[in-house]
Amino acid sequence: MTPLVVYLHGFRSSPRSVKAQATQRYVDAMPAADRPVLLVPDLGDRPAAAIAKVLALVAANRDPGAPLAFIGSSLGGYYATVLAERLDARAVLVNPTTRPYDDLDAWRGVQTNLYTGERFVVTDGHFAELRALAVPRITRPERYFLLVETGDEVLDWRLASAYYAGAWQFVRGGGDHALQCYEAQLPTILRFACARDAARW
Repeated sequence: MTPLVVYLHGFRSSPRSVKAQATQRYVDAMPAADRPVLLVPDLGDRPAAAIAKVLALVAANRDPGAPLAFIGSSLGGYYATVLAERLDARAVLVNPTTRPYDDLDAWRGVQTNLYTGERFVVTDGHFAELRALAVPRITRPERYFLLVETGDEVLDWRLASAYYAGAWQFVRGGGDHALQCYEAQLPTILRFACARDAARW
């Protein structure tokens, strides 16, 4: 049974992002016997549609009983948590937002995707969808792996550390919202994502 790993990009991002591409390169270079199926979908800008799209992709691509994990960056980390709870899967959270309906308030109005140039409008509807997806408290913290850098200039890393209390956590001093150490941590990230035992990986 081949593990399925889904990379979820952040707000105003896309599958072309630096971390998404680094993840793809790393997986492509893995030995065939150890290589998971990696999906890197374009999530668009609507939260409810993004979740529905990923649920459909997982249903179409997952081997029954195979390990399933999500790697989510920033807003993608929020989505990863929602999906991990719904599907009893693992999730790797990279400088995630835990309250995007508050954190993204300053981005109301017209926005531009940083990689595609596509323009979209952030409305009250986006925030309503984000609130409807909220997970008040994670279950089974051992299936979560949080990676944060204390120099994150966008989000307070302490909020994520508290929300994912009890989860596996990697906290690095300095850095920024992009998580400068991401590529160096990919071996650990993929080992966690593909493990079959949450307590031993």
